[in-house]
Amino acid sequence: MADTLTHARVAKIAVPIVLSNATVPILGVVDTGVVGQMGLAAPIGAVGIGAVILSAFYWLFGFLRMGTAGLVAQARGADDQAEVAVLLTRALLIGGVAGLLIMALQVPLFWAAFQISPASAEVESLARDYMTIRIFSAPAAIALYGITGWLIALERTRAVLALQLWMNGLNIALNFLFVLQFGWGVEGVAVATFIAEWSGLALGLYLCRAAFAHPLWRAPARVFDRAKLTVMAAVNTDIMIRSVLLEAALIAFLFFGADLGDVTLAANQILLQFMHVTSYAMDGFAFAAEALVGQAFGAASRARVRRAAILTSIWGVGTAVVLAVAFALAGGAIIDLMTTAPDVRTEARAYLIFMVAGPLFGVAAFMLDGIFIGATRTRDMRNMMLVSFAVYAGALAILLPLFGNHGLWLSLLVLYIARGATLGWRYPALERAASSA
Repeated sequence: MADTLTHARVAKIAVPIVLSNATVPILGVVDTGVVGQMGLAAPIGAVGIGAVILSAFYWLFGFLRMGTAGLVAQARGADDQAEVAVLLTRALLIGGVAGLLIMALQVPLFWAAFQISPASAEVESLARDYMTIRIFSAPAAIALYGITGWLIALERTRAVLALQLWMNGLNIALNFLFVLQFGWGVEGVAVATFIAEWSGLALGLYLCRAAFAHPLWRAPARVFDRAKLTVMAAVNTDIMIRSVLLEAALIAFLFFGADLGDVTLAANQILLQFMHVTSYAMDGFAFAAEALVGQAFGAASRARVRRAAILTSIWGVGTAVVLAVAFALAGGAIIDLMTTAPDVRTEARAYLIFMVAGPLFGVAAFMLDGIFIGATRTRDMRNMMLVSFAVYAGALAILLPLFGNHGLWLSLLVLYIARGATLGWRYPALERAASSA
């Protein structure tokens, strides 16, 4: 492991992640675009709602990426190559079992999903066709969370970019072939994703082949070590609880926004794309923090933990400032590109200031998430998210009735601030723990 922590090293980790994230919305656009060529509304809605439902199921296991990244980074920092290899095996086993469980429970899961989010009979029927095909790649999709976390921890983010480009590129090509050439419709989109996810798993395993060269990667005594499994379970459970609370906060934002009228709802949907861009950009530096802080923590070096946290955060703050300036200067033009409706344009511009403030108020939360994941201080993440969620709920209760949609956006900024402030309060304890790791 290279010992020098430099800005170049941070950029080398972060830039491929930012580029990888940039490909994600492109696939969604193509999925929608190819079924849109059928000239019917129902297939578009079916692919949209089907993808959202499956993503929600898979996202419940998103902790596998974060937990794996933190634990592998620490094992690497401690120069425990056997544990680095075995952690990949455990992640793959968890992903495989989780995927098989979702497949086995697909009937009640689909029923529950449509009870929560009902659709017309035609859309629901098409969505079920779509999901019934895609669900059989659940083991691959969830196992890829673990592979991605493993690669990030080893600073192999160019491999993550290659994996994302392969999967999305193949998916897009097969979309055109199956839907536009073969006329398979919604099922064609599903088959394309099914093939892309399984081929992505195959490529991911190839990219991780160094782990399988270690003789202990499949040793039962090491893979099923009770103490190690207990730590992994605790880390992943804490992250899952934290992530569920965060998702609940965002869902609450959407639900409350839906009660403010169609124009406001449309404006908020456009403005949320600014927040998504912020998240995609900040992820690169948060992931760099996961890898570098985790390695420093594994090496039990308090000084290196601090340097890794500072270096990655400098890049995070710089990115936040660039985004804020870009949104301030070009936000209006971006809104105009995304909608031609005059009333929606006017409404969205009224809240543009919150898009400018978002990166600046959110950077601490993004970066500290990465730092705490790397240090696997997940109990603090869970507890501080509980506090932040309570603060957010209080802000909604006060600000929404007083200020309407302005209050809704203010509450979201309050959530950002609360997450950053509470984790910042716990950061000194993280540093102290590093020297005793």
